[in-house]
Amino acid sequence: MTDPGAEDLRTVERLAADGDIGKLAKKLVRAATLSGLRNPSVAEQVAAVAKRPEDERLRLVTAWADRCRRGTDTEEVQDLLLMLADLVGRGLGGELLADMRIARLEALGRRHSYWYAERLDVLAEAELASGRALSPAVVAVFRRTAVGTYRDPAVVALAKKLTEPVLNAGEEWADRAIAGLPEPAEAWQRLLRFSTTATAARPSAQWETAGRALIEEIGADAVRETVLPWIALVGRPRTLPLERAEYEPDVNAAYDPYNANALRGLAWLLSILPPHQDTARGLGVLVETSLRKVAGLGPRNPKVANAAVLALSRIEGEAALAELARLASRVVFKGTLKQIDAALETRAAAMGLSREEIEELAVPGYGLTGVGRRAHAHGELTVLGSKAVLSWRNAAGKAVKAVPAAVKRDHAEELKELKAAAKDIDKMLSALGERLDRQFLARRTWTYTAWRERYLDHPLVGTLARRLLWTVDGQACGYADGELRTLTDDPVPAGAEVELWHPVGREPAAIVAWRDWLERHAITQPFKQAHREVYLLTDAERNTRTYSNRFAAHILRQHQFHALAAARGWQNKLRLMVDDSYPPATRELPQWGLRAEFWVEGVGDDYGEDTTESGSYLRIGTDQVRFYPIGAPENWAHAGGGGYEQGWRGAPAEGLPIAEIPALVLSEVLRDADLFVGVASVGNDPTWQDGGPRGHFRDYWHSYGFGELSQSAETRRDLLTRLIPRLAIASRCTIDGRFLHVKGELHTYKIHLGSGNILMTPNDAYLCIVPKGGGTDPAADGGYLPFEGDRTLALILSKAMMLADDTGITDRTIISQL
Repeated sequence: MTDPGAEDLRTVERLAADGDIGKLAKKLVRAATLSGLRNPSVAEQVAAVAKRPEDERLRLVTAWADRCRRGTDTEEVQDLLLMLADLVGRGLGGELLADMRIARLEALGRRHSYWYAERLDVLAEAELASGRALSPAVVAVFRRTAVGTYRDPAVVALAKKLTEPVLNAGEEWADRAIAGLPEPAEAWQRLLRFSTTATAARPSAQWETAGRALIEEIGADAVRETVLPWIALVGRPRTLPLERAEYEPDVNAAYDPYNANALRGLAWLLSILPPHQDTARGLGVLVETSLRKVAGLGPRNPKVANAAVLALSRIEGEAALAELARLASRVVFKGTLKQIDAALETRAAAMGLSREEIEELAVPGYGLTGVGRRAHAHGELTVLGSKAVLSWRNAAGKAVKAVPAAVKRDHAEELKELKAAAKDIDKMLSALGERLDRQFLARRTWTYTAWRERYLDHPLVGTLARRLLWTVDGQACGYADGELRTLTDDPVPAGAEVELWHPVGREPAAIVAWRDWLERHAITQPFKQAHREVYLLTDAERNTRTYSNRFAAHILRQHQFHALAAARGWQNKLRLMVDDSYPPATRELPQWGLRAEFWVEGVGDDYGEDTTESGSYLRIGTDQVRFYPIGAPENWAHAGGGGYEQGWRGAPAEGLPIAEIPALVLSEVLRDADLFVGVASVGNDPTWQDGGPRGHFRDYWHSYGFGELSQSAETRRDLLTRLIPRLAIASRCTIDGRFLHVKGELHTYKIHLGSGNILMTPNDAYLCIVPKGGGTDPAADGGYLPFEGDRTLALILSKAMMLADDTGITDRTIISQL
């Protein structure tokens, strides 16, 4: 049988020998177009022609140059002509197509990377052979391609020759590093180049030895003081934007993969330095920045995040441990969270403590000398609610709003440290609040002495713990006027065991009494505790026996649900519009030996209208909540629905009877489901009165936006019933059923207490008001609120205050509807 490749080679050799340059030129272009330059047969033909005498090759290259300059071919064929000319004409000394090659490479510099089969490395090699350097943008493209998925040997070999600039241009942090290397500049160049070799999961002993030598040459303090400002710039918008192809991830929001290796190396080098608070702070920020989501990609760069976590785990001292503990409450990306957990478990084992204890002991005091207070020479840092506030005094001791000029001038370092401490405190308070809110299901108890040290009297944690209710040896108590007190304000003596108070199992009268006590002492809790919703077993759930349908048949924004689920300790996978199966959202409760499942499925069938560019569903539908033993096999369902089943058995596994689930577990799990629906439902979107895409969700939007109240909305109504009489607009407001009625000058408005959507007289016309920014803090107007964190409550109050003075509205979008 004849070998087609051998036959083609003989044809090429015959045409070359006959001097038929025209046919030979067309033959090679046709072969390269059909099969590509990487095809072995085509490569063999080109190599054979490249060995022909110079005069023959020059005629062939001239033919291709003439054709190329006519500009009648597609861009793909033009590229092939350029590459064939460079491959066959190598060493001829002429540059018939140099200007077109340069232009093609400059155009390439606007791309992220390229498909290796394009053989654009041939053009780069020709440029280098001509003695011209490639531009930084073009160098970056070849480096990114070299570290990509396919790692073509020719591209990798080319990238190794491209030693300048030391980092890829186009990211602000890298541009700053390239442009402003301090002395000794050569040593810094070596350190940066060395950092790009961090391509493994962790540094080897040999790598560390080499890194220590470089640090020693420059100086540890100089490395820290130079590298940390670079890291602070990571994640900023690209300085050289890249073209984004259709259906391609947002490459301008992602990390440059070549520079990402350098970031990993710099993180490892920072872990070699002597421990320093700024180092821990910078690495913690790098973790969070690297895990921010990018459209079509997911987390920006988990490898960089993992490198920063590894660096923190290797740094001794309180600051690094505190960052790990904070990140444990903030990070939801499974791979990085697993690494954080492992680091904390290792520290705990080394100290002979439990994981919970190491997290408690890891919380720093941030220089606070009392609970929530830190005096400084020019004012005070005070923790107010969940924020650190800096106050200032001038030279005369008078309170001033702005930082005094003398402080900026003479105490710049102290000012910088104070502002950094305030930011750190804000981050830590948020993480601590989330951790405490999850303690209800942790079955955690403390000895009285340890609890006072780690919670009540801790300079930072105390600002939260003193706003919560506790039980000491079974006696419920709160902190007021300098000590623990009962409902009757009697002091509570020291005891043996402390627990976090929860309303489940309490008499309604006792719960209301504690709410009154908090109000009497003007205590705003960091999250709902005394006002926490309690979800009791219903007759419907007794009838269904093994599942709850209480939060079924809702339409949620999938990505918002996914983020909320992760924040509340649930495991969930984003559903793609593909022929695949997924497990439900699950929350494992090891202290109870249980696993909760919330069944969801993708909604929609139009790729593009019902999905993101990357194919994940925009919306999901909700179904049952079930409970299983923690080790039971999971149920699975098709991405687009069709019912859950347990693998090949073809039916869902039988859940545990709802009536046998402990009341606290049932209440907290259903509260999570209520939160997911209350926050992520499309019914909350004021712009969806038309029902969304093709009106599919019109009925759902109306039923949710103005329908019966959920348990959390009922709690909101009860609270507003107490709050409204104290507001300046009280005479214009009444609560009736599901609505807060607000009497304006132009209309009377009905604000739904669940969704915040608005109807107005006459005829219940819909009023669309789109909230701006992150919402308004309802306590900002000076009114007392018993807890923080209810954004819908904030929206309802801000809308009520605006609509009560509807003649003073200036927003034209709203005015046009009135």
